Amino acid sequence: MLLQVEVLGTDQVRACRERLEQASWADGGVTAGFQSRTVKNNLQLPESSETARELGTVVLDALDANLLFNAAALPARVFPPLFNCYRDGQDFGNHVDNAIRTVARTRHRIRTDISATLFLSEPEDYDGGELVLDDTYGPSVVKLPAGHMVLYPGSSLHRVLPVTRGARYASFFWIQSLVREDSQRAILIDMDMAIVRLRQQLGDNGQIVALTGVYHNLLRRWASV
Repeated sequence: MLLQVEVLGTDQVRACRERLEQASWADGGVTAGFQSRTVKNNLQLPESSETARELGTVVLDALDANLLFNAAALPARVFPPLFNCYRDGQDFGNHVDNAIRTVARTRHRIRTDISATLFLSEPEDYDGGELVLDDTYGPSVVKLPAGHMVLYPGSSLHRVLPVTRGARYASFFWIQSLVREDSQRAILIDMDMAIVRLRQQLGDNGQIVALTGVYHNLLRRWASV
């Protein structure tokens, strides 16, 4: 499932960008796995950075309040958001995200069911930098407005094309979902959104209540807590 979600408003994006443009960046290879490290060429805020922690809290608070994100991801755990920058021809070649991530300076581990990229630069501010995801239907090319996030399966083969002008700022992180299987989450979000639309058109009635029961029975069957 590939899903776009608006997370941050204009003022929030502007405040984040101001902080990021003044931040001290490090080699992005520090969080890459063995294979990814050979194809990763970007900059990243250290996980110990005060800026990274403060902006990560902004992102997490926005996610907590976002109905579409919570309905689609069904989050059990969210990895503390990280921040990266691509410029001067930097890119990230083909890779698959590590299945398990350990939160820095803790023993907490997260299964990366869902990967997330939250764009913090407007598309017209840089050339290149598209996120390209390969699936059974071919490549999907993603370049979103600032404040918008794309969710995609953590198992996806993906890459970031070289940035040839400007700078591409983004936050990236992973979600361990209550429902591990992407196909099951896709069924649940489709049903959830259909129920919402029907309720808006018809109000609550017996059939909608019954459909809501089916949704929760499927969630009860598939969820792990």
